Amino acid sequence: MEEFQPDKVFLSYQQLLSKTAISSPVTVVEKSRRTGYSWAAAAVAVFVTSPAEKAQTTYYMGYDYEMAREFIQYVGEWAKKIGEACSEAEEYVFKDPDNPDKDIKAFRVTFANGKEVVALPSVARALRGKQGFVIIDEAAFHDDLKEVLKAAFALLIWGGQVLIISTHNGEDNPFNELIKDIRAGKSPYKLLRCTFDDALRQGLYKRICQKQGKEWNREAEEQWKADIYKFYGDSAAEELDCIPANGSGNYFSRLIIEQCMLSDIPVLELSVKPEFTAEPSETRVQFVKDWIEDNLQPVIETMNPNLPSGFGFDFGRSGDLSVCAVLQEDAGLNLKTAFVLEIRNMPHEQQWQIADYITAHLPLFRFAAYDARGNGSYLAEVACQKYGAAAVEEVMLSTQWYSQNMPKAKAYFEEKRVSLPRNANILNDFKIVKLAKGVPTVADVRTKDDKGNKRHGDSCIAFVLGIYAMSREGMPVYEGAMSKKDLHDTDDDENEFEFAEGTY
Repeated sequence: MEEFQPDKVFLSYQQLLSKTAISSPVTVVEKSRRTGYSWAAAAVAVFVTSPAEKAQTTYYMGYDYEMAREFIQYVGEWAKKIGEACSEAEEYVFKDPDNPDKDIKAFRVTFANGKEVVALPSVARALRGKQGFVIIDEAAFHDDLKEVLKAAFALLIWGGQVLIISTHNGEDNPFNELIKDIRAGKSPYKLLRCTFDDALRQGLYKRICQKQGKEWNREAEEQWKADIYKFYGDSAAEELDCIPANGSGNYFSRLIIEQCMLSDIPVLELSVKPEFTAEPSETRVQFVKDWIEDNLQPVIETMNPNLPSGFGFDFGRSGDLSVCAVLQEDAGLNLKTAFVLEIRNMPHEQQWQIADYITAHLPLFRFAAYDARGNGSYLAEVACQKYGAAAVEEVMLSTQWYSQNMPKAKAYFEEKRVSLPRNANILNDFKIVKLAKGVPTVADVRTKDDKGNKRHGDSCIAFVLGIYAMSREGMPVYEGAMSKKDLHDTDDDENEFEFAEGTY
């Protein structure tokens, strides 16, 4: 028999499923409808259960009888394709330990090594006393998923593995809660995601054409896709795009932000008039130097000298604020905000003058993350040039970056592991973060602060960047903290930020 070659049978996302599920203790798959994951999972069951050595019994749980029967049928087909000897699919009676008078139909296939693939009913007690590889299919639709997961995870203690596959079934479903925990870094599981578009890009429609004996062409695929989306209508976002329903509200609730707010954290504000930009360089440098000595330096001197520190810097030049959120990490790995600095209308050169001073004077400086979009790239670049990539990252904020880091930041707030100033403007910045196609994003709207000035979620971005910065290894120690005498002795032009033509 010709050797089985997965890359010729599986689409790429199915190959990834196989590799990840076999090598990881827990794999969670967030998927679109009709993408062939259950079919591929049946192959994984054969790979896990049929070997002569180190095989595991596989326990499959769907949410109804027909799913169980279909899965066992797939297993039999895969065994023949791969060349593994197994029994015919067998229907048997599962004895419910909590309801001995109630018989439940189940299915199984037995391999030559004595191991089985068993399709069990979707009840947690069905896994009692079992050991092996568990597949929970369309998990979001199980009646008591939390209990099923608890029972399945118990098998991990003795080396078992768990594969959880599902489309979404609502924002508050335990399946979506599990995914949010993974993205927030609370659960150390592998997460795979495949939307309908992802599957199409990886050849789903071409495979369908191959199966049906049709010739593929781009126009036919686009029409087929449009028909599928039309069929699902308002449910398409959840069924095809992996976006749980009822997920379009505020990403950060007022409650979780307010519970982290403290009234003794200073918010420093520095604003200049537009004509300040035209002042001579030495005038601008001296103005900011004096402001630092009177306002910023005293606050930095109150910081705990024994705790590592870092910051996130969201850049704004005209219209939007620049916000710097300075954090310290305590022995319990909690993040304490030392201060927040809000800068408005400040030239690039003086923004760097301030950021450079902060970096050089923070106690046990670890890392800084700069918003490097647009004009912010200048500030981020010169910071990286001076302090190095071990201490500074130029962050290109994007949908992908938000999807990876907003959930981690949110987890800090939910667990009250970060503090921030009790300030209405900052609270409102967090309130404009919305879910867009399942990704937390700063909405394209402008709000006004208590002075009538425009804001655009600036402090929220600074805090997310700051939390990200403090998660980095960064520099072991940065020697800083000059005295007031050192500040006066510094040459006015020593830290001047020079730009070529076109900067302004």
